[in-house]
Amino acid sequence: MKVFVARQPIFNTVGDVIAYELLYRNSEVNLFPDVNGDQATTEVIINSFINIGIEEISNGKLCFINFTENLLTMKLPTYFSKDDIVVEILETVEPSEELIHICKELKQLGYKIALDDFIFNHNNPFYYQLLNYADIIKVDIRNTSPSMLREIESAANVFNIKLLAEKVETSQEFETFADKGYCYFQGYFFSKPVIVSTHDIPIYFYSYIEVLKELTTSEAKIEIIAQLVERDLSLSFKLLKLINSSVFRRKAKISSIKQAIVLLGLQEFQKLIYILSVRDYQNYDRGISNEIIRISLVRAKMCESLKQLTTNLLSSTGYFMTGMFSLMDALLGVEMDEILIQLPLDDAISEALRGQVNDYKLALDLSIAIEKGNWNIVSEMCNAMQIDETTVCKLYKESLNWSNELLNEESLT
Repeated sequence: MKVFVARQPIFNTVGDVIAYELLYRNSEVNLFPDVNGDQATTEVIINSFINIGIEEISNGKLCFINFTENLLTMKLPTYFSKDDIVVEILETVEPSEELIHICKELKQLGYKIALDDFIFNHNNPFYYQLLNYADIIKVDIRNTSPSMLREIESAANVFNIKLLAEKVETSQEFETFADKGYCYFQGYFFSKPVIVSTHDIPIYFYSYIEVLKELTTSEAKIEIIAQLVERDLSLSFKLLKLINSSVFRRKAKISSIKQAIVLLGLQEFQKLIYILSVRDYQNYDRGISNEIIRISLVRAKMCESLKQLTTNLLSSTGYFMTGMFSLMDALLGVEMDEILIQLPLDDAISEALRGQVNDYKLALDLSIAIEKGNWNIVSEMCNAMQIDETTVCKLYKESLNWSNELLNEESLT
């Protein structure tokens, strides 16, 4: 069975990523007609912890994993370290005496327990007993009535349980539920410009524009590019450090900026400039921004890797740039059109970023589908693009590893 692993970040009240939820096929969204939910879940968990590796997926943070009733009865959570996972009990699991016993054992072993999409059933007395063992209640803010929200919030206060708001999509929702005492937040709100404080594109971001314009001319001159880089001490320093890091495997003695550019090659140098321009935004030290940067890098590498599987004549650098800039509006809090006006991007890249369908956009859409765990879309797109799902999964793992290495490179901090 071909499987993928996706993850969705979970934030705290100050915007730091504190965990990821692993997304996979389960009994409620079973996209494999011949495979039951328990088997699909188990195989994807194995893919996460063995085939890809939990460190690559989690970046050292906890992973929320959904468990069906059967998997809980089999004590599957105990096969994983309490320091790696949060046991998330699906809303389809009916509280019972047996479930209470399982949760009691898990708590004694030190595991954290989260209740997914929790709703009270007053006809079942075990619902309140379950709260004695819950650490987190996940609340679907879009499908929970105001009266049920109040009841859950009241119970959480009595039992000292932390609340996690799911499907948060706007800054107003984020602020509203933070004010109500919710500790954690999950959803795609971080990908929208409104969640990031609105401000002009930072000055240092413009410092890359002249270099980018020269790089995109039909006859880019290395001498001119080197002079532009040399005028910016910070850019020169970062270029030399990054080019000599393990990320680019270019360890060598470098005596000039021109030599560094020649050694790297213009195409790779162009990619490097984009990476540096995005990395600089981390000066704002915001958890949400850092996560957007991480996702952007994964998308960039994934889009570039998908080029290997196609026969079109578009530039691999164009694929990379499309993925790299796909969340730039969210990162800077500026409309995408405004950003594109100021950047010398190829027309096909700009069109893809504006939502127009072309080969760049198809690669980006496939990357996003994997990222969000939309497996039916992944399968449909792989079939339409005539590419192998297993190969795509391998490329996604490599993209995760590459982005982790780049962001964790000690010499760049």
